[in-house]
Amino acid sequence: MKNLGSKCIFSVFLAFLVISFSASAWPQQVSLSPSSLSFGSVSVGSSKTQAVVVKNITKRRIGIYQAGVSGTGYTISGISCPVNLQVGQSVSFSVTFAPTSAASQSGLVSLVTQNWWKEHRTGPATSTLAMSGSGVSGSEIGATPTSVPFGNVMVGSSKTSAASVINTGTAGVTISGAALSNAAYAVSGLNPPVTLTAGQSLTFNVVFTPVSAGATSGNLAISSDAGNGQLNVALSGSGMSPGQLALTPSSFDFGNVQTGTSASKNGTLTAAGSAVTLSSASSTSPEFVLSGVTFPLTLADGQSIPFAVTFLPQSSGTASASISFFSNATNSPATETLTGTGVAPVPHSVDLSWTASGTPGVVGYYVYRSTVSGGPYNKISSSPEPTLTYSDMNVASGQTYYYVITAQDGGGMESTYSNQATVTVMTP
Repeated sequence: MKNLGSKCIFSVFLAFLVISFSASAWPQQVSLSPSSLSFGSVSVGSSKTQAVVVKNITKRRIGIYQAGVSGTGYTISGISCPVNLQVGQSVSFSVTFAPTSAASQSGLVSLVTQNWWKEHRTGPATSTLAMSGSGVSGSEIGATPTSVPFGNVMVGSSKTSAASVINTGTAGVTISGAALSNAAYAVSGLNPPVTLTAGQSLTFNVVFTPVSAGATSGNLAISSDAGNGQLNVALSGSGMSPGQLALTPSSFDFGNVQTGTSASKNGTLTAAGSAVTLSSASSTSPEFVLSGVTFPLTLADGQSIPFAVTFLPQSSGTASASISFFSNATNSPATETLTGTGVAPVPHSVDLSWTASGTPGVVGYYVYRSTVSGGPYNKISSSPEPTLTYSDMNVASGQTYYYVITAQDGGGMESTYSNQATVTVMTP
């Protein structure tokens, strides 16, 4: 049967071949890439699509006469049978998984091919592609905030912060568990199992009770049947021993600062555990200067005061130093680490030129400058310039200057001002 009149005729012919031959007797005629499809978790009501490439791996022309798919939620597109493939030729099609329920689903793509030899078909062969995927609930949960910082808390005392979990999806969510990774933290008001309808939120409390001094991190893992899986809320805090002095932040990086200028940053000093009396502070470099505090100074338990550090680079290059605060605290001295880089200022100049005076007897020219349009002007050339150019080297970046020129004859007489020229020096 050299010519297939229709798919129906082929179906009859294929039935005859199946009766006459064992399908397993014919070798594979195409390769499928990938060899299997895994769609992972896909929310109910949405879909995910992947591409499949079919290649003729025989030494003769073949035809793809049937392309079918089985499994709930799976469909194929992009291929219309029959399709003829020459030796080594490929064709691609798409498989889409659109789950209708929250459950695992398997599927199978089946391609029926026929090998041509001397104008006669031999075969047929069936190639299959296994598929897997899971439908998950269309709902999702989120937390507000996504992390809970407690700051400094005295060892033996507690601090409580509120948080919320919300169902941001369109279907109900059941929270099945709430697990903490660190015993220094506790949760109240969240008692699984808890069901949240679409848009519903639940507020609960997280309690931090440090048992030792130092940073203490943790994690609250909230398990549910939401489509986005386990929800994690990061927890952080620091235990403070009685009578300690806390610096916030503990270090300053000033970055690049031009020499001859300065940059300042602000911090706070906090007493924790009991009152702390500060007696003095010292800097290891004159380029870093402390301000805003006067010694001696007593801070009550929990009291904070601001301070400032100013970086005044004297030369180019990286500078490192520290400021130590001396007190009766158990962690005295508390030390602030400091870094910054001095950079040389960019030199600027203004180059002026003018047209020669037409008056006979001119021996030179004076240059005048002002920072106000229209003057008054100050003479910046110490003697008459014999040429028609002048470079003003004493200018600042970002400043606008106004220049005028006068001509002087051999008798010392000066002309009136020329027209005004305006120049703005670039920044930096």
